[in-house]
Amino acid sequence: MTVTVIPHQIQASFSAPCLLSRIRAGFPSPAEDYVDRKLDLNEYLIKHPAATFYCWTEGESMQGVGIYDGDLLIVDRAEQPRNGDVVLASLDGQLTCKLLDIPRQRLLAAHQDYPPIPISADASFEIEGVVVSSVRLFRAGPR
Repeated sequence: MTVTVIPHQIQASFSAPCLLSRIRAGFPSPAEDYVDRKLDLNEYLIKHPAATFYCWTEGESMQGVGIYDGDLLIVDRAEQPRNGDVVLASLDGQLTCKLLDIPRQRLLAAHQDYPPIPISADASFEIEGVVVSSVRLFRAGPR
């Protein structure tokens, strides 16, 4: 899965009403008009604003973890990568989004058609950040 980094500035604050109850994705239940509080997406999704950036995805190699072609990733450079994290990595100058397999020193796709990518000792390798969230649009917006 390739990525396109987006230059941006994170807004200081934007909040919208958030319903108190969870919404069923199965059979409908009676609607509740009760709003719990305002939810600021920056506060909810971004832990380290100065170290966070966005990027667009391309490809299908991460579908197994719910990341699809055209999704927007929220990447945090301040998070310490752990085994099994979804990371944005630079391997020999190419950016890729993959699962981190520390014990075996490799990157893993989340799709059976893509083989593991070994990280050799002589490779130029750097983790650019940990993917902390993704956003999928159901109605096309500006890009």
